[in-house]
Amino acid sequence: MMKQAKTKSFSLTVLAGVIGQLLLSVQANAQSTDTEASTAEEKIVVVGRRVSQTDVAIGTDEATNTIAVTREELLSAPSGISGLKMLESLPGFNVQTDGALGLYEFGNSVQVRAFQLSQMGFVLDGIPMGRSDAFGGSPIFRYVDNENLGSVVASPGAGDVSEPSYSSLGPIASYNTVKPSKEMGGMVAVTLGDFDLQRTFVKLETGDINGFRAYVSRSKTDSDLWRGPGTIDREHIEAKALYEFGDSYIQATMVSNDFFDYDSPSASAATFASNYYYGYQSTIPEGCIDAKEGVYDFNGDSTIDDSDFTPVFTGSNCTSYYEDRINIRDDKLYSLGFGTYLSEDIQLTATAYYEDKDGYGVSPDGYANSLAIYQDQAAAGLNVVHPRGVQYGLSNVGGEREGLVAGLSWHLGDHKVEFGGWVEQDTYNRTQARLNKTGGSADGDVIWDEVVYYRRDYTAVRDTTQLYLKDTISLLDDDLILEVGMKSLSIDYSLDGYRDYEDYEIDGEEGYGPQHVEAEYTNNFLPMVGAVYRLNDTDQLFASIAQNYALPAGTDDIFDNAIGFAADAPKGEESDNIEFGYRTNRENYNGAVAVFYTRFDNRLIASSVLNPATGQPETFYVNAGASKAYGIEFSGVFQPAMFERELYFNANVSYKKATLVDGFGSNPAGSQLPDSPEWLATGGVTYEPTEWLVANFSAKYTDTRFTDFNETYELKSYVVTQAYVDIGGPNSFGMPENMRLRFNIDNVFDKQVMSFGFTGSSFGRPLSPRTFQATLTVDF
Repeated sequence: MMKQAKTKSFSLTVLAGVIGQLLLSVQANAQSTDTEASTAEEKIVVVGRRVSQTDVAIGTDEATNTIAVTREELLSAPSGISGLKMLESLPGFNVQTDGALGLYEFGNSVQVRAFQLSQMGFVLDGIPMGRSDAFGGSPIFRYVDNENLGSVVASPGAGDVSEPSYSSLGPIASYNTVKPSKEMGGMVAVTLGDFDLQRTFVKLETGDINGFRAYVSRSKTDSDLWRGPGTIDREHIEAKALYEFGDSYIQATMVSNDFFDYDSPSASAATFASNYYYGYQSTIPEGCIDAKEGVYDFNGDSTIDDSDFTPVFTGSNCTSYYEDRINIRDDKLYSLGFGTYLSEDIQLTATAYYEDKDGYGVSPDGYANSLAIYQDQAAAGLNVVHPRGVQYGLSNVGGEREGLVAGLSWHLGDHKVEFGGWVEQDTYNRTQARLNKTGGSADGDVIWDEVVYYRRDYTAVRDTTQLYLKDTISLLDDDLILEVGMKSLSIDYSLDGYRDYEDYEIDGEEGYGPQHVEAEYTNNFLPMVGAVYRLNDTDQLFASIAQNYALPAGTDDIFDNAIGFAADAPKGEESDNIEFGYRTNRENYNGAVAVFYTRFDNRLIASSVLNPATGQPETFYVNAGASKAYGIEFSGVFQPAMFERELYFNANVSYKKATLVDGFGSNPAGSQLPDSPEWLATGGVTYEPTEWLVANFSAKYTDTRFTDFNETYELKSYVVTQAYVDIGGPNSFGMPENMRLRFNIDNVFDKQVMSFGFTGSSFGRPLSPRTFQATLTVDF
């Protein structure tokens, strides 16, 4: 608590000083601002230092509701925020992350329309990111730094048929990095903030060298957890090289992400109500030391002597020590792209990529639980060793992903015909085991040759092929644009190895042994039809209908359940997305509004399936009917003429009703889907009184939600606020014009509420407290 008070005091003191200085400076520069405003020419669209690419922001000429966070807004966000947190300002996206930066991988959730994070698709510069699983996946936040992004473009309903993804039931988010600059130079940014946050970002640009240009950047983020002991350590490197010659280009990219952090516990709302900063313990509790009677023959030489050991760290609270709860990821992504015009009207593009994933996670296992499993595996003849106390729970995850995305576009009169495809092989390796530590202590060294029990050891492979064909037709002097397209998707899935406990042993007897599981998911006709009608130079109507198909969410979790019979594989998930709307892009305001209906079939649930040989139930995943969602989404920016472009407002508002069509178990039809608030709203006001100052205050409202289908566990509605001040550019007070200073505050009023909930559980995670950071950026 002392640290909390200290960080808040630091935040408020610095902020008060900054605001006071800004108020004085605004008054002093009012005359120069009036001069600038009077000489400015009338603009066609809203302008501002926090506004860029307004046509991209509202999805101009897109047949689906396509909204975006553009570069100026991205650069105003807190330094180092995760790629997922960038989506929270978009309409319809319910994004919950842990901490002001959202870097904790097991504290993230996204819900949009009828879909959750695992049913969305993510693309980085045309490269599919695969699934978003923390174990073995390729979540987008490992592969982007805010400073290198040009835009984040999202389609909450249905992405284009050309977008490569086997997980998307419609929603697609595309992250687009900037091109290397034509000017040699670079930038350095240094950030300091609460909870001992220290972040540096360095970027170097070669500039144009006879058509070649490149950049490389490195960021390093270090911080304490906001509750409980532990730290975050992230080193991130990005590089891009581009060579342009004639109408062709070659582009190479590289991303390296080395990440380490400690876990923080989830708990019930009652736990956080009594201790909002509840976390793991920084020392091993003395009360957990409880020596068991008897010495065990650990070395298996049939003689008990001094080389053997008596378990001592056997109390149930021995597992509350933080050092045994860590996550480590080391991921690299490489790509090589090529584009050329085969003729004046035909363009070919292709990108090959390779990803190397490596990492592991650790969580402790208590003595009593380990002893029971050890005894069964020892009785079954496995080479295991008696537990010494607290066990080191090791989960290794890794693998490789390699693929190719290619497309051809042909302008043929009023038609633009596009076709292409995507092929990928994703190999995922996972092992789980519990190992002893010296002294039986959670603070001891790992004894790598003392396995207490085995759990998993398998390799899963996904072979994916996606093909698409699309025709964009311009009619009525280009006022009407029709899009007709289709795609096919095929995924061959296989798993080989030990799936779970029962493959090793069953009640002290030999288990099923290593298994081979396979399933094929194919849908060869997924149509999409859309239209855009230009009412005039500023206004458009749009409409679309699309079908989507995806590999079942959490496929590895479905197939690594060890069962003793060949159960039918669950069906692939399917969806229908219908939407129509209106968008406008004018001098003083822009916006888009869309009405949507979504139906999602073949929802997956965990259920009990009877083993026909034994007559006993075994847990397996089955399809459980359909869900649906309908509603309206609005986003826009308003810049009243009376404020002479010094003040403007932005807002995103969405209403949806997302429910079960078919009930199951005790969950009736009509129940609200988990983590699906009916109302979401974000609003903000931005003030730009001078060329060197931008200030913004924004608020986000999240309506009441439930974490289960039966509407038992409720998360209350709440409002959270953010603010920032950015100083830089031409000025009259001596600050170098290549220098910028930004101050960000998250959760301005220090709201305390449960913001994240686990589906089907009363457990969740609280909203992070008020957090301050300051960033100094120098361009050269």
